[in-house]
Amino acid sequence: MQSILIVEDEKRVADLLKAGLEENGYSVMVAYDGEMGLRLFRSNEFHLVISDIVLPGLDGFGLCKEIRKINPDVPVLMLTALGSTDDKLDGFDAGADDYMLKPFDFRELNARIRVLLKRYSSPQTVRPDSVSYSDISINLNTCEVTRNGMQIKLSPKEYNLLVYMVENPERVISRMEIAEKVWNTHFDTGTNFIDVYINYLRKKIDKDFEIKLIHTKPGMGFILTDKPL
Repeated sequence: MQSILIVEDEKRVADLLKAGLEENGYSVMVAYDGEMGLRLFRSNEFHLVISDIVLPGLDGFGLCKEIRKINPDVPVLMLTALGSTDDKLDGFDAGADDYMLKPFDFRELNARIRVLLKRYSSPQTVRPDSVSYSDISINLNTCEVTRNGMQIKLSPKEYNLLVYMVENPERVISRMEIAEKVWNTHFDTGTNFIDVYINYLRKKIDKDFEIKLIHTKPGMGFILTDKPL
Protein backbone atom coordinates (compact mmCIF):
# COMPACT_ATOMS: atom_id res chain seq x y z
CA MET A 1 0.00 0.00 0.00
CA GLN A 2 1.41 3.39 -0.99
CA SER A 3 1.61 5.93 1.81
CA ILE A 4 0.88 9.64 1.61
CA LEU A 5 1.66 12.42 4.09
CA ILE A 6 -0.83 15.30 4.22
CA VAL A 7 0.36 18.54 5.82
CA GLU A 8 -2.66 20.82 6.18
CA ASP A 9 -3.63 23.13 9.04
CA GLU A 10 -7.33 23.27 8.13
CA LYS A 11 -8.66 20.18 9.88
CA ARG A 12 -11.77 19.96 7.70
CA VAL A 13 -9.72 19.95 4.52
CA ALA A 14 -7.21 17.49 5.98
CA ASP A 15 -9.97 15.12 7.09
CA LEU A 16 -11.65 15.24 3.67
CA LEU A 17 -8.37 14.54 1.92
CA LYS A 18 -7.54 11.68 4.28
CA ALA A 19 -10.96 10.06 3.86
CA GLY A 20 -10.90 10.42 0.07
CA LEU A 21 -7.40 9.04 -0.32
CA GLU A 22 -8.03 6.12 2.03
CA GLU A 23 -11.12 5.25 -0.04
CA ASN A 24 -8.78 5.05 -3.03
CA GLY A 25 -6.53 2.56 -1.27
CA TYR A 26 -3.76 4.78 0.11
CA SER A 27 -2.31 4.74 3.61
CA VAL A 28 -2.50 8.31 4.93
CA MET A 29 -0.98 10.25 7.82
CA VAL A 30 -1.86 13.85 8.63
CA ALA A 31 0.14 16.70 10.15
CA TYR A 32 -1.41 20.04 11.03
CA ASP A 33 1.76 22.17 10.84
CA GLY A 34 5.11 22.12 9.07
CA GLU A 35 7.20 21.02 12.05
CA MET A 36 4.90 18.10 12.74
CA GLY A 37 4.98 17.22 9.04
CA LEU A 38 8.78 17.19 9.06
CA ARG A 39 8.89 14.98 12.17
CA LEU A 40 6.50 12.49 10.58
CA PHE A 41 8.49 12.50 7.33
CA ARG A 42 11.72 11.78 9.19
CA SER A 43 10.25 8.89 11.14
CA ASN A 44 8.15 7.23 8.42
CA GLU A 45 8.46 6.20 4.79
CA PHE A 46 6.14 8.05 2.41
CA HIS A 47 5.63 7.70 -1.31
CA LEU A 48 4.17 11.20 -1.73
CA VAL A 49 3.66 14.41 0.25
CA ILE A 50 0.73 16.81 -0.12
CA SER A 51 1.38 20.11 1.64
CA ASP A 52 -0.32 23.44 2.05
CA ILE A 53 1.94 26.50 1.79
CA VAL A 54 0.56 28.70 4.57
CA LEU A 55 1.25 26.64 7.69
CA PRO A 56 1.92 27.49 11.34
CA GLY A 57 5.65 27.64 12.11
CA LEU A 58 7.50 26.04 9.21
CA ASP A 59 5.66 26.95 6.00
CA GLY A 60 5.20 24.70 2.98
CA PHE A 61 8.18 26.13 1.10
CA GLY A 62 10.49 25.52 4.05
CA LEU A 63 9.05 22.06 4.60
CA CYS A 64 9.60 21.14 0.96
CA LYS A 65 13.23 22.26 1.12
CA GLU A 66 13.81 20.15 4.24
CA ILE A 67 12.12 17.14 2.64
CA ARG A 68 14.38 17.53 -0.41
CA LYS A 69 17.44 17.32 1.87
CA ILE A 70 16.18 14.00 3.25
CA ASN A 71 14.77 12.51 0.05
CA PRO A 72 15.35 14.34 -3.25
CA ASP A 73 13.05 11.99 -5.18
CA VAL A 74 9.78 11.72 -3.24
CA PRO A 75 7.03 13.66 -5.07
CA VAL A 76 5.71 16.78 -3.35
CA LEU A 77 2.39 18.29 -4.38
CA MET A 78 1.57 21.80 -3.18
CA LEU A 79 -2.13 22.29 -2.43
CA THR A 80 -2.90 25.92 -1.64
CA ALA A 81 -5.07 28.97 -2.10
CA LEU A 82 -2.06 31.03 -3.20
CA GLY A 83 -2.39 31.22 -6.96
CA SER A 84 -0.09 33.93 -8.29
CA THR A 85 2.69 33.11 -10.72
CA ASP A 86 5.29 34.14 -8.12
CA ASP A 87 3.75 31.78 -5.55
CA LYS A 88 3.94 28.90 -8.01
CA LEU A 89 7.50 29.75 -8.99
CA ASP A 90 8.48 29.83 -5.31
CA GLY A 91 6.90 26.42 -4.85
CA PHE A 92 8.75 24.91 -7.78
CA ASP A 93 12.00 26.53 -6.65
CA ALA A 94 11.53 24.93 -3.25
CA GLY A 95 11.43 21.55 -4.99
CA ALA A 96 7.70 20.92 -5.48
CA ASP A 97 6.69 18.61 -8.31
CA ASP A 98 3.12 19.80 -8.80
CA TYR A 99 0.81 22.57 -7.71
CA MET A 100 -2.98 22.62 -7.26
CA LEU A 101 -5.24 25.44 -6.19
CA LYS A 102 -8.01 25.29 -3.62
CA PRO A 103 -10.82 24.61 -4.12
CA PHE A 104 -9.98 21.54 -6.15
CA ASP A 105 -11.74 18.66 -7.85
CA PHE A 106 -10.77 15.49 -6.00
CA ARG A 107 -10.84 13.50 -9.25
CA GLU A 108 -8.19 15.78 -10.72
CA LEU A 109 -6.14 15.58 -7.53
CA ASN A 110 -6.33 11.80 -7.60
CA ALA A 111 -5.25 11.74 -11.25
CA ARG A 112 -2.21 13.90 -10.50
CA ILE A 113 -1.31 11.72 -7.54
CA ARG A 114 -1.36 8.63 -9.78
CA VAL A 115 0.94 10.34 -12.30
CA LEU A 116 3.41 11.38 -9.60
CA LEU A 117 3.40 7.96 -7.93
CA LYS A 118 3.86 6.17 -11.24
CA ARG A 119 6.90 8.31 -12.01
CA TYR A 120 8.29 7.71 -8.51
CA SER A 121 7.83 3.93 -8.68
CA SER A 122 8.98 3.45 -12.29
CA PRO A 123 12.40 1.84 -12.72
CA GLN A 124 14.98 4.56 -13.21
CA THR A 125 17.47 4.25 -16.04
CA VAL A 126 21.12 4.44 -15.04
CA ARG A 127 22.43 7.94 -15.65
CA PRO A 128 26.03 8.96 -16.18
CA ASP A 129 27.91 10.88 -13.51
CA SER A 130 28.00 14.00 -15.65
CA VAL A 131 26.71 15.54 -18.87
CA SER A 132 28.20 18.32 -20.94
CA TYR A 133 27.71 20.40 -24.04
CA SER A 134 30.09 22.97 -25.49
CA ASP A 135 31.76 24.52 -22.42
CA ILE A 136 28.92 23.63 -20.01
CA SER A 137 29.56 20.74 -17.62
CA ILE A 138 27.06 19.34 -15.11
CA ASN A 139 27.97 16.90 -12.35
CA LEU A 140 24.78 14.88 -11.85
CA ASN A 141 25.92 13.56 -8.47
CA THR A 142 26.73 16.89 -6.84
CA CYS A 143 24.44 19.04 -9.07
CA GLU A 144 27.37 21.41 -9.72
CA VAL A 145 27.18 23.39 -12.94
CA THR A 146 30.12 25.10 -14.60
CA ARG A 147 30.63 26.96 -17.84
CA ASN A 148 34.18 27.38 -19.04
CA GLY A 149 35.28 26.41 -15.52
CA MET A 150 33.11 29.08 -13.83
CA GLN A 151 30.70 27.69 -11.24
CA ILE A 152 27.07 28.70 -11.75
CA LYS A 153 24.45 28.48 -9.02
CA LEU A 154 20.96 27.44 -10.13
CA SER A 155 17.63 26.85 -8.42
CA PRO A 156 16.26 23.27 -8.56
CA LYS A 157 13.98 23.99 -11.52
CA GLU A 158 16.64 25.98 -13.38
CA TYR A 159 18.99 23.05 -12.86
CA ASN A 160 16.48 20.47 -14.10
CA LEU A 161 15.69 22.57 -17.14
CA LEU A 162 19.36 23.00 -18.01
CA VAL A 163 20.07 19.29 -17.56
CA TYR A 164 17.26 18.43 -19.96
CA MET A 165 18.50 20.92 -22.54
CA VAL A 166 22.10 19.68 -22.23
CA GLU A 167 20.86 16.11 -22.64
CA ASN A 168 18.94 17.21 -25.75
CA PRO A 169 21.18 19.73 -27.51
CA GLU A 170 20.87 21.10 -31.05
CA ARG A 171 17.20 20.33 -31.44
CA VAL A 172 14.13 22.43 -30.82
CA ILE A 173 12.38 21.61 -27.54
CA SER A 174 8.77 22.73 -27.38
CA ARG A 175 7.13 24.27 -24.33
CA MET A 176 4.85 21.23 -24.12
CA GLU A 177 7.86 18.89 -24.02
CA ILE A 178 9.49 20.96 -21.29
CA ALA A 179 6.24 20.95 -19.31
CA GLU A 180 6.03 17.16 -19.51
CA LYS A 181 9.69 16.20 -19.15
CA VAL A 182 11.01 18.88 -16.77
CA TRP A 183 7.94 19.76 -14.70
CA ASN A 184 6.51 16.22 -14.79
CA THR A 185 3.17 17.77 -14.11
CA HIS A 186 0.13 19.53 -15.42
CA PHE A 187 -0.29 23.25 -14.94
CA ASP A 188 -2.07 26.17 -16.50
CA THR A 189 -0.59 26.51 -19.99
CA GLY A 190 -1.69 30.14 -20.03
CA THR A 191 1.07 31.01 -17.57
CA ASN A 192 4.59 31.93 -18.64
CA PHE A 193 6.51 29.60 -16.31
CA ILE A 194 8.73 28.16 -19.00
CA ASP A 195 9.61 31.52 -20.54
CA VAL A 196 10.40 32.86 -17.07
CA TYR A 197 12.81 30.02 -16.38
CA ILE A 198 14.40 30.27 -19.83
CA ASN A 199 15.08 33.94 -19.06
CA TYR A 200 16.51 33.00 -15.65
CA LEU A 201 18.84 30.50 -17.33
CA ARG A 202 19.95 32.97 -19.97
CA LYS A 203 20.98 35.46 -17.31
CA LYS A 204 23.07 32.85 -15.53
CA ILE A 205 24.34 30.77 -18.46
CA ASP A 206 24.76 33.25 -21.31
CA LYS A 207 25.00 36.77 -19.89
CA ASP A 208 28.74 36.77 -19.14
CA PHE A 209 29.81 34.79 -22.20
CA GLU A 210 30.35 35.84 -25.80
CA ILE A 211 28.80 32.72 -27.31
CA LYS A 212 25.10 32.46 -26.46
CA LEU A 213 23.81 28.92 -26.11
CA ILE A 214 20.09 29.25 -25.30
CA HIS A 215 18.01 30.44 -28.25
CA THR A 216 14.30 30.91 -28.93
CA LYS A 217 12.67 29.55 -32.06
CA PRO A 218 9.54 31.72 -32.38
CA GLY A 219 6.36 29.69 -32.37
CA MET A 220 8.30 26.46 -31.85
CA GLY A 221 10.25 26.46 -28.58
CA PHE A 222 13.87 26.66 -27.51
CA ILE A 223 17.19 25.19 -28.61
CA LEU A 224 20.58 24.78 -26.93
CA THR A 225 23.33 25.19 -29.50
CA ASP A 226 26.70 26.87 -29.97
CA LYS A 227 26.26 26.91 -33.70
CA PRO A 228 24.99 29.96 -35.64
CA LEU A 229 21.25 29.91 -36.31
